[in-house]
Amino acid sequence: QVQLVESGGGLVQAGGSLRLSCAASGSIFSINNMGWYRQAPGKQRELVANINSGSTTVYADSVKGRFIISRDNAKNTVYLQMGSLKPEDTAVYYCNADIRRWSWGTWQNYWGQGTQVTVSS
Repeated sequence: QVQLVESGGGLVQAGGSLRLSCAASGSIFSINNMGWYRQAPGKQRELVANINSGSTTVYADSVKGRFIISRDNAKNTVYLQMGSLKPEDTAVYYCNADIRRWSWGTWQNYWGQGTQVTVSS
């Protein structure tokens, strides 16, 4: 069994910062892509940022220059440092990862349970 557990969400004023963490646990052989998505009320889930096993990053245009994604492979953890937060960043943030549980296994996609980020104006 594999679990992704997010932490670090909360309420912050506009212009403030938050750091999200997502730790993958369970039977894990390898992790490729690790990313953060978000879903605001009434909107579709969207990619915020992604980092692959080679540390290549991708960001949504709306967060470029404000958010930084990073990972600690030894801890199977991905982070999202969010700065200059805006009310429109308010959403449930979900962790996502492509994980192979055994050397002979296939890649499977996993989601965390989500963590709420609320930015007040």
